[in-house]
Amino acid sequence: MTDLSRFGVRGDGVADDTAALQRALDETAGELRLTPGIYRLTRPLEVRLDQGRRAISGSGATARLLMAGPGPAVRLTGTHRGSAAPEQTAGEVADSQRMPVLFDLEIAGEHPEADGVEIAYAWQPTLSRVQVQRCRHGIHVVANNRNVLISDCHIYHNAGAGVFLDEVGLHQINIIGSHISYNRCGGIKVWRSEIRNLQITGNDIEYNFDRDADVSADIWIETGTSSVREVTIASNTIQAVPTPGGSNIRVIGHSAEVGHKAGMISIAGNIISSQETNVYLQWARGITFTGNTFFNGQRHSIHARQSTHLLVGSCVFDHNPDYPRDAQDGLLFEECEGVTLTGLHLVDLLAGSPERGGAIELRACRGVSITDCQILNPAHRGIALERCDRVLVANCLIADTRAQPSMVEAIRDEGSTRACFTGNLS
Repeated sequence: MTDLSRFGVRGDGVADDTAALQRALDETAGELRLTPGIYRLTRPLEVRLDQGRRAISGSGATARLLMAGPGPAVRLTGTHRGSAAPEQTAGEVADSQRMPVLFDLEIAGEHPEADGVEIAYAWQPTLSRVQVQRCRHGIHVVANNRNVLISDCHIYHNAGAGVFLDEVGLHQINIIGSHISYNRCGGIKVWRSEIRNLQITGNDIEYNFDRDADVSADIWIETGTSSVREVTIASNTIQAVPTPGGSNIRVIGHSAEVGHKAGMISIAGNIISSQETNVYLQWARGITFTGNTFFNGQRHSIHARQSTHLLVGSCVFDHNPDYPRDAQDGLLFEECEGVTLTGLHLVDLLAGSPERGGAIELRACRGVSITDCQILNPAHRGIALERCDRVLVANCLIADTRAQPSMVEAIRDEGSTRACFTGNLS
């Protein structure tokens, strides 16, 4: 283990350890292990991956990097600009730059522009058992990277995004088994990036919102002119509190004219709750929901606009009877094409009004199949259709079993064409 004192490192939280730690990092081959203490930084620690394989550890997270200046506490910078194909990672990248590791480390911010970790041009960067708190962005991924792994981390109470994929070219990133919470500008935010194979699995992603912003989201994907495809969001707990413009999951593609830049997304086995809208989609394609439990969508459980090829199957939309209830919940699809809703269980949803809407509402959609759903005790109606085309509603049970029923009607259709209703029971 490196003797940090011979480089003049103090670790007392008062002295500026930036220069001394940088010397220790530059002159230590392999792992630099920080002993228990608080290491005050005023500039980023530059981990230059072309100088050999690197790792930084913090003695079981008893070492804290306190970033008192702008920029990341740790900046990992490699030279890899290719893909993950073996022929593009051979040579120096595979031999000397592969799998830089940060583990068992705490990073805290003490400057409004302090970030936790920045990663650029890296091959197989791995962060495990890292805590980042009170920074701007927790983990900031930029430029070009391949095969990023973030696991068992606590990304907590940061002013910006927890994990920020920022105008990055990136294939293969796994975010696993982490707590990502109380980050004001998003828990996991993907911004105008070119990404394939994003896996978000087994995390607790909670309370990532900003009451003063127009938009908030726990998981926020917005492509701009880039594209984000082949995404799995599975087995997470995703919840917040209702805020204006807030969503638990928010996916925005390129435009109505180019509606395929955000797509091939599987959302499965999650608990999704407590925001203005649980899931908001716009200009998205090929989105699958299965095995999720939704509750407390203040305005909507799912709201999709101008999106195509959407499948929602085997999900529950319910509420906790012992909690106060004012959320509308419900599913709203507007100007979508290719919508399949099957095997859904919806209970006590307040969506709609006596005049319009219902637990499931579709407006100006084409190619709609609603089958084998149970819609119990809707406040107004079970299914509401307006000006849709090519519609099948079949084998659904829609019933109001309350002592004082309020359901106006099971199904309402206004102005749809080529619609078939069969085998439904109310």
